[in-house]
Amino acid sequence: MTSGADRFVIGLDFGTDSVRAVVVRVADGKEIADAAASYPRWAKGRYCDPTRQMFRHHPADYLEAMTEVVGKALAGRRAIADAVVGLGVDTTGSSPLPVSSDARALALYDEFAEDPDAMCILWKDHTAVAEAEDINALSRTGRFPDYTRYVGGIYSSEWYWAKILHIGRHNPRIFQAAASWVELCDWIPAVLTGVKDAAAVVRSRCAAGHKALWHPSFGGLPSRDWLVALDPCLGNLPTPMFTETRTSDQAAGLLTAEWAAAFGLPAGIPVAVGAFDCHIGAVGAGIEPYSLVRVMGTSTCDILVAPPEEVGDTVVRGICGQVPDSVLPGYVGFEAGQSSFGDVFAWFDRLLRWGREETVTPGGLLPRLEEEARALPPGAFGERALDWLNGRRTPDADQTVRAMVAGLHLGSSAASIYRTLVEATAFGSRAIVERFESEGIAVKHVVAIGGIARKSPFITQVCADVMNREIGVAESDQCCARGAAIFAAAAAGRYPDVHQAKAAMLSPIEKVFKPDPRAHEAYGAIYTDYLAIGAFAQQMAGR
Repeated sequence: MTSGADRFVIGLDFGTDSVRAVVVRVADGKEIADAAASYPRWAKGRYCDPTRQMFRHHPADYLEAMTEVVGKALAGRRAIADAVVGLGVDTTGSSPLPVSSDARALALYDEFAEDPDAMCILWKDHTAVAEAEDINALSRTGRFPDYTRYVGGIYSSEWYWAKILHIGRHNPRIFQAAASWVELCDWIPAVLTGVKDAAAVVRSRCAAGHKALWHPSFGGLPSRDWLVALDPCLGNLPTPMFTETRTSDQAAGLLTAEWAAAFGLPAGIPVAVGAFDCHIGAVGAGIEPYSLVRVMGTSTCDILVAPPEEVGDTVVRGICGQVPDSVLPGYVGFEAGQSSFGDVFAWFDRLLRWGREETVTPGGLLPRLEEEARALPPGAFGERALDWLNGRRTPDADQTVRAMVAGLHLGSSAASIYRTLVEATAFGSRAIVERFESEGIAVKHVVAIGGIARKSPFITQVCADVMNREIGVAESDQCCARGAAIFAAAAAGRYPDVHQAKAAMLSPIEKVFKPDPRAHEAYGAIYTDYLAIGAFAQQMAGR
């Protein structure tokens, strides 16, 4: 039962494998319902080639899955649906897609429907390594302002311009058909609000600042001269592609009658400006200054905010950017992360299941492995690993480096190898914290959200032991969707600002993992090995 005064908001979280929806009560953040819907084409492995590190989403997957998921979340809740006052969106990123002049995704046209280059280039797609290298090389020439200054000084193949340039060089047909390129977190709100002009798509401060090299000190995006110097094909893009960016406490527009009917919601409710899942999730977990909020999923994304007057001229090297107001208005938002985290364990699971996929439930081996690995000491039987199965995001982005497992012997077991993979991901986490602090940005608290944080106490405990820090785990399974709902409440004017919305609607901490001093001491020497193996891997990659 709900009172007549109750109002609700919906948060949509577009992840790698599925979209999640959560219905949240505005007054206190209570989650009324949640649901998930998988992407049908993605689930069949279509438009992807892991051997080339090519991962694409068909935009029709998003439209079909979000229609399904909102219907699931609101099923049998007519009174609640009628009382929904806003909708918020977060997505993976950087995940840009080409659009026509009317802001329609190219892959939704019959002539481009089967071309992967017309689709959303997923965050984990690494086909643009060469293009990222060219961006970094141009930035080092001194001919232009260093546009990579506020993204850690290194541009990544996972990001906006590298992916656009890759399509420009390798698929002129698609590149010439595209009127513009839009991040997924900007495209979904544009669809829901009926935007029919690519130039009118509202651009997220979060996505533009952390991935597209937008920054106030540059007056916006890199100059046309820089783009042409990078590759003349970029001179065909609209320049600047956009100038204004907005934070997610603002409305991108109003829900159209068509989408309201599809969802069973009131037409004309505000749709908040979109942002990346990790940034939004950090707000859902109640991020405070100098708290590192870690989204522990297929990869990790680590978010921190700090007051601009305390950040001053500090620029942190080798992270995924620092941008004013990108996470919370009034604060500088910092982003770091690991290119593979849960994907490391999923890879090992697939490896062990080879040849018997029909008899083993996907993921079914991991609980047994965790049980055995937990009983082993730090370092197991001397095995060591590097977690860069999908390259390295931070510190110092490099998608050419590869993972390693060393120290194998006839006594090595599946459980001991699994444990060393867990430890490797924890060491990658420690390296991120050390980079922040060595650059002058304190990490005072660590909060974990995401499926791994809540479902694997073993992994979270190893992270706490390796970093020698308490890790608080947020209660909600849907912190990213909840964060989107918080911004929806602010954009709908239900709170004076997003800070008050966050305070009322955040997810509380469910459990705190305390580091074991003896385990941390043991991990000290193993971490030294991890760094040495990392240096060797870089040498092998020609770095």
